[in-house]
Amino acid sequence: MNSKVLTVREATLGVLRSFGVDRVFGNPGSTELAFLGDWPEDIDYVLGLQEGCVVGMADGYAQATGRPAFVNLHSAAGLGHALGNLFTAFRNKTPMVVTAGQQARSLLRLRPYLFAEDAEQFPKPYVKWSAEPARAEDVPAAIAQAFLTAMQHPRGPTFVSVPSDDWARPASIPPVRHVATEFAPDPAAIVRLGSAIAAAKRPAFIVGPEVDRNGCVEAMVAVAERTRAAVWASPMSSRASFPELHTQFSGFLPAAPGGLARALREADLIVVFGAPVFTFHVEGQCELLDDGTPVWQITDDPTEAASAAVGDTIIATLPKALDGLLSVLPDRTDRVLPSPRVKPAAPAAANPIPPSYALSRLSGLLPQDAIVVEEAPSHRPAIQQFLPMRGADSFYTMASGGLGYSLPASVGVALARPGKRIVCLIGDGSAMYCIQAIWTAAQRGLPIAFVVMNNSGYGAMRAFSRIMQAHRPPGIDLPGLDFVALAKGLGCPGNRVTDVAQLDRVLGEALAAKGPMLVDIAVDETTTDLFNPPKG
Repeated sequence: MNSKVLTVREATLGVLRSFGVDRVFGNPGSTELAFLGDWPEDIDYVLGLQEGCVVGMADGYAQATGRPAFVNLHSAAGLGHALGNLFTAFRNKTPMVVTAGQQARSLLRLRPYLFAEDAEQFPKPYVKWSAEPARAEDVPAAIAQAFLTAMQHPRGPTFVSVPSDDWARPASIPPVRHVATEFAPDPAAIVRLGSAIAAAKRPAFIVGPEVDRNGCVEAMVAVAERTRAAVWASPMSSRASFPELHTQFSGFLPAAPGGLARALREADLIVVFGAPVFTFHVEGQCELLDDGTPVWQITDDPTEAASAAVGDTIIATLPKALDGLLSVLPDRTDRVLPSPRVKPAAPAAANPIPPSYALSRLSGLLPQDAIVVEEAPSHRPAIQQFLPMRGADSFYTMASGGLGYSLPASVGVALARPGKRIVCLIGDGSAMYCIQAIWTAAQRGLPIAFVVMNNSGYGAMRAFSRIMQAHRPPGIDLPGLDFVALAKGLGCPGNRVTDVAQLDRVLGEALAAKGPMLVDIAVDETTTDLFNPPKG
């Protein structure tokens, strides 16, 4: 144990280094200056121009590295700005430690300017743990506890509020501790599940985001190939946890009870890996929940286990569970392979540009190791048809449904994956939530192609209004947005495409650019039924 007495600031920087923090994501304010002064050269300070951007960038970085990100925000208002993406980080199960400044302790009784009353309660319930330490000297230990808590499964953000006059007070670096976070499944339950899979005639596997988050796509493929099961992506999955061109990949389950039941109607056993049972977005009758089809779930989240509508659950981390399952599964070479997913016909070129055509051309031009960070919800069915993902570390989006995540997250992913081409595929409505993050990409010369699917409105709301028979709702159309001008104002070059004949050239330039480049594609207003997407 290092017993040298340091300042709270010095001790906290020691804590960050002990957890491998090489970057701090922040937007500075007066209550953080005592922490930020004379910033050390070995920790990169990543500046975002708005707190929601800061948390989104940190989320993308933590998701891509698998390490906890550290975020420093300004006081109560700054934390308030960040809450939307903090909610997304909670749903994404992102390991992240968020700190925010607080007014000086000597002023708190007077309710001063910029202070937060009950600051540790502010971000709840969408942090795993939060604190405003009772004593200044406890700040480094609280931040260490926040890191250890954030990394325990199910992972997620934590929060520490730090009064501005704490940083200069004396403190000691807390001892370096290591907590083993992986935990194994009940061996007897794994044997029962293995026997159920071996006995089934038409098993269906549903793979969720936790498979890719835990680096288990290769193990998941091995389990699927040994069992010859049909593999589906879980509803609204935020990661690509199975290669989408694999012959056993059957498609994407809709977040609608009826559509999900129809997709799985041939299965005589359903096994859900790393996802809830099930994520729905609309009401409806799900016959699957009542017809007696056996359902199993493997998750590291006890809350997901308890809230599952049907079936048996094994609580374990995915690496341990998949290894255990592989050890008991027989090789079912006698089982008939599921029918391969039907490959859709290539879309035709036209003006105005069909979204499906734009996505198919993007797919054809993408470098093999490119990473897509997506937030174009009205085009999700077309993305799933015409922009297949390779699986591990190829696709990121938000699990919360809250817009404003993916544009800054693409910056975080680019910082985590130097040398890789990042594509931020985003709708025009989504882009306006955290567009300031383009500035950070431009300042750092990050190789991000910002591809805006511009249908001049909230396309998902257009689709919902038809489904829900809400006629002529206000606030859906978004005329007059000039994304090329916005990007250039933030230091990023851009081009707008209105003629399909120019699409390949402009996309190719963006995908080859050394730094960031924006492509604004004027697509037609066609939207797909989000809950009964086309087959294929």
